[in-house]
Amino acid sequence: MKLSTEEVIERVSILDIPQALKDALVAGLTGQEMTEAQLQEIMDQVVSDYGHSRVEPCEAVGVVAAQSIGEPGTQMTMRTFHYAGVAEINVTLGLPRLIEIVDARKIPSTPTMTLRLAEGYAHDRDLAREVAWAIESTSLLHLGSLATDLAEMNVIIELNSDAMTQRKITAEEVAERLREETGLSVDQRSNTLVMAPEESSYRELLQLVEKIKKISLKGIEGIKRVVIRKEGDEYILYTEGSSLRKVMQFDGVDPTRTKTNNINEIGEVLGIEAARNAIINEATDTLREQGLTVDVRHIMLVADIMTVDGEVKQIGRHGVSGEKASVLARAAFEVTVNHILDAAVRGDVDDLKGVTENVIVGQPIQLGTGDVKLIAKR
Repeated sequence: MKLSTEEVIERVSILDIPQALKDALVAGLTGQEMTEAQLQEIMDQVVSDYGHSRVEPCEAVGVVAAQSIGEPGTQMTMRTFHYAGVAEINVTLGLPRLIEIVDARKIPSTPTMTLRLAEGYAHDRDLAREVAWAIESTSLLHLGSLATDLAEMNVIIELNSDAMTQRKITAEEVAERLREETGLSVDQRSNTLVMAPEESSYRELLQLVEKIKKISLKGIEGIKRVVIRKEGDEYILYTEGSSLRKVMQFDGVDPTRTKTNNINEIGEVLGIEAARNAIINEATDTLREQGLTVDVRHIMLVADIMTVDGEVKQIGRHGVSGEKASVLARAAFEVTVNHILDAAVRGDVDDLKGVTENVIVGQPIQLGTGDVKLIAKR
């Protein structure tokens, strides 16, 4: 006898598993014709797998996670840079990247974004190139050349009309931007701009040249380069530099499929849950790239601890380890004397509930068999 959708939902609803797992199970089973025996077999397998995946009481999950990530970490290479399948875009990989992730660095050593394009742009190289030029920071060196006239103490800027047409900017707009940024007058003669420093000296002239080179005329400041690569049947943009909030506002960029390797930026723009997922994905990808396999649950535990307070915290003395309740656990990590001195001044009491502090005083830890207390009946 085939079961109806209502009967499937009713059978699943009495299982002793989390509601989210029930919902997923119902979503997968409804709409399919099956017998009662088939449904029972599926339900038994789900309950068995769920029971197997649960952590045993008193299991030292933190210690196991630490050694499960730490041991493969010793086998990682120390190479810092690698062309990640894209010409000219460097990314930090291996052990330096893993350290960067758990240290929750405000800015990674090689910030980069992967931008996927919206429908209509993703399959058209010309439109993808337009988006790339709109995002990439345009400096004067992209549009022409700079030269100094020592006789007149001037800076002469020769603009290339083809480059300006390509990047959709005019000589008038360039001149106006230079006036805004330098506060100096700009003498425009067709595609040639002439500027002079406030004081007529060689040193001032060189400083003006350096200042002009750094001015961003168009695009997002900090996005030094954008590279287009075709993957499958769509074009994807890779950037050197990161500015997630600004990039997501550009026409042609798909904000739902755009990502950065700057975890703190993800936390600020998309929220703490997105940052948690980014930590998991970045750590997993870093290990996988080295040919190492670590169970995702260990990485998830680290990500949970780093983000549990609603902000991204490092695993270190300025984050998770430095905020432990136990004085001895904090002192065992770094700056030992300071922690003990501060605790003595405040009159802190250590309840000796964690692993570290019990090891220090020579007591059994309160995990595994050490958590079991026998009580004898009189």
